Amino acid sequence: MISEPYLFFAEVSLDLSRGKFQSGIDKLEPFSDQFLDSYLFHFLYAKALKGLRRNTLACKYFQKCCAIAPANQVARLELAELQTSVSSEEPQVNLSAVFDPVTDELEKLSAALMKFEPAITSENSDPTSILEQKQPFSDDTAIAVPTESLANLFTAQGAYKKAIKIYTLLIQLKPQNAECYQQEIDSLLELL
Repeated sequence: MISEPYLFFAEVSLDLSRGKFQSGIDKLEPFSDQFLDSYLFHFLYAKALKGLRRNTLACKYFQKCCAIAPANQVARLELAELQTSVSSEEPQVNLSAVFDPVTDELEKLSAALMKFEPAITSENSDPTSILEQKQPFSDDTAIAVPTESLANLFTAQGAYKKAIKIYTLLIQLKPQNAECYQQEIDSLLELL
């Protein structure tokens, strides 16, 4: 068990930067079962294999990196570079197996969102006047979601025509409560 993996990976990375590829593999192999889903482990292992010119196996590890972190382009670029340099006697690695259409779409959306600039609106610091806030909407305005609470609110505000309109719509939506709604309408008509 590695107590400080970042130091371990830094040591392996240092070996690879010095061209000690076999040393890197020797350090990584004993811990392969411990880092099954580690992007960094697979990436360093693939780099060591690439350094030893075991390109086919390196491609498989780069593919694993792409599967673990599809948005990370480093392994994908390494894989593409390795793909072009693989000799003709080695079988080609299929890059389409690495391509993920969902990730591709998310990357396109991210790029579009980064370019998005919302329309600049000019707001003034003047608050809406109380008189304007209290102005009701017209009785002819369509009500998208008629509810009993809204009808009660209109009744409490004295907007009886609007309350009647709500109850009429509720009769159509909830015919099982039609009698109760009709009584409300009748009592509101008396107040008009």
